[in-house]
This record gives sequence, C-alpha cells and structure tokens, in this order.
Amino acid sequence: MTAALERWHELIALWDEELRRELPAGAEIFDAHTHLGDDIDGMRGRYEELEQLMDAYGISRCFTFCLDEPDRVPGFRAGNDRTLAYAERSGGRMIPFVRLDLTERPVDEAIRCLDRGARGIKLHPRAQKFTLQDERLAPIFELAAERRVPILIHGGRGLPPIADHLHALVDRYPAQLIIAHAGIADLAGLAGHFSGYAGVFFDTSTWSAVDLLSFFRLVPPEQVVYASDYPYGQQPSSLLIAVRTARASGLDDDDVRNMLALNANRIANGEAPLEPTRPKGSDLFTQPLAYARIHQYLSMTTPLIWTRQPDTLGVLGLALNACNEPNGSHPEATERIRDLLSCAQDVWLEAGKLEDETERYRTTRLAFRLIHIADIVTVTANV
Repeated sequence: MTAALERWHELIALWDEELRRELPAGAEIFDAHTHLGDDIDGMRGRYEELEQLMDAYGISRCFTFCLDEPDRVPGFRAGNDRTLAYAERSGGRMIPFVRLDLTERPVDEAIRCLDRGARGIKLHPRAQKFTLQDERLAPIFELAAERRVPILIHGGRGLPPIADHLHALVDRYPAQLIIAHAGIADLAGLAGHFSGYAGVFFDTSTWSAVDLLSFFRLVPPEQVVYASDYPYGQQPSSLLIAVRTARASGLDDDDVRNMLALNANRIANGEAPLEPTRPKGSDLFTQPLAYARIHQYLSMTTPLIWTRQPDTLGVLGLALNACNEPNGSHPEATERIRDLLSCAQDVWLEAGKLEDETERYRTTRLAFRLIHIADIVTVTANV
C-alpha cells in the first residue's frame, strides 16, 4: 500500500470518530435509499460491502432496490428477484423495493414482487425516460395506495420540473411518497406543494451541502429521512453532510433522531407519519471568503471525477492554495481541510498511474471521498 493510501485510511478513521461525536446520543440510523446490483454506468453495489457498511456505522435497516441493470429487460424482473433474495439473506435488515419500467407491464411486476415480500416501489423518471404526466403512472400510484406501500421516486439531477404533476398523482392516489435527493430537481416547486403534507418525505441523498441547507429551510424535519444513495454515496461523508447541515439549520437532537431513523421506521412499520411542524433554517448563508473559494474549486472537481477525467485544470491545487489565506475564525477547520485535500491530491495522482480502468476509477473515488468531507467542513464550518 502506498503512503497516500495509508494516509487515506488514517483520515477516514479520524472522520469516523468525528461522526460518532456528532451523532445524538443513542441515535438509531436507517438508510432510506440504497442500491444493490450493477448499473449500466459501471457503478456496482455489492451485498457484502453494504452489509459491512451497515455494521461499521450502526445502520439498523435500509430500503434497497436494484440499479439500472444491464439485464433490466424485461421490466427489471431479474434485478427485482435479486433484490428479494438479498432482503431474505439479510434477515430483515434490507427492506426490498420493486423497481419498475413503465414500458413493460409495470403493474404486473409490482404485484408479483409485492406478493413475494417487496415493501415499496422505486420509480426513476430520468433513467427510464418518462415524465410525471405519463398516464401509466396512475395505476402504479393507485396500487401503492391500495397496498399501503411507499413509492420512492428520483428527484435529483436530469429532470425537468416535476412538482405539479407529482402533486396531482399524490392528491388523487394518497400513497406514501419519498422524494429522493432532497428533491433538488425542482426543490421550490416540490416544497411548495408538499411542505407540511403528512406522508410525503424527502431523503437527504445529495452531494451538495448548500443544497441541503436550502432544503432544510423549506421542509419540516418530520418529513426528512436520512439516505446515502449507496453505492454512489459513501461513508462517513453521507452521514456527516446530513447531520452537519441539519445542525446548521437549527434541528435539535429529537429532530435529528427522527431524520436518522424514526421517520423511516414509521414508513417501514406501516405507522402513521408525524404531523409536520414548520421548516427550520435560514434564508441567509454566510462563510469566510477563503471558504467560499475552496468550496467553488471543490465543486469544480466533482464533474471531473464523475466523468473519470484527471485534474488537468488544477482545481484541487487552487483549493489547497486557498487554505493559505488568512482565516482567523476557523484555523483548526482549515488545517483539517488542508490535510484532507493534500491526501486527496496524492491519491488522485496515484489513480492516474494505474493502467486498469476499473481500479483507476475506484482509486479516484477514494480521492473524492476526502474531497467531499472537505467540502462539507468548508460549508458547515460555522456549525
């Protein structure tokens, strides 16, 4: 193992400890958004790795479903069968959702899997290329309302505004709904329709701490469920971003406990949701200018890593240089950011030397995990 990777493990261990200090005492953790399988984009979610992550971070249960699988035809049947098998293997820790393709008898596939033990439905309008105006959605929402199972729907990147048509479906067929990725695709519209709407939830699985700060000011804590989006989201950054932005938005220990597990437990157990109160958080966000620069440059690294490109622009170096600016209010945090970015830069350089594409991408993602933690600290330093 290279010195850079040894340092990577040391830093992850340090931030694991930091995470434990920041969790409320006695908090249970329920991950409301995980995947198992192989995606056509090359991402892989493995049962053994997810189980190990759950054990390592004290995650009691999770909702899980397949990815956009190479063998998704016909109608995700093979992937759904694997999800059901994983759920059985987990002894109840992994709660299966059926993933649907509207072009291939989706209601029949939903019924087949619900009858075999699936506990929810996953819809992905971007990946499966449908809009929320699609008439084939109505019988799916009707079935979910009849069977009293939740629908988890993609609400992240790559979508047009979806709020109006999604609200019409939920208003007509009042199934429980989980809007993934904090609804960032149409946050103002979704919050406008669903903030205060008991039985509609938003999960926290997004990479941007700024998005989550904006989200918390619009959505009551009773409607928020923690989620990682494994294997895309990783630990400890997934939990850190949820807890730190929640704290920065004024959520108290009880609110954070509800977000981390209790709201999702109510969904999984078929219990009535808590009555929503009011959103917390501020319309204003302030940070030292040096941190604004660091955040800007780290945001520029994200698409490079996601599209598997080297840092030819040198943006990570710019972020590191910005750590040298005077910042008397957060000297300790700045040093921690510097340590994370210095190691990330070394790991990213190591990745560029690897000939195997799979191993190169895996190592690059290790660098991104450090970059993500650094960015979370940069945005939430005032917590």
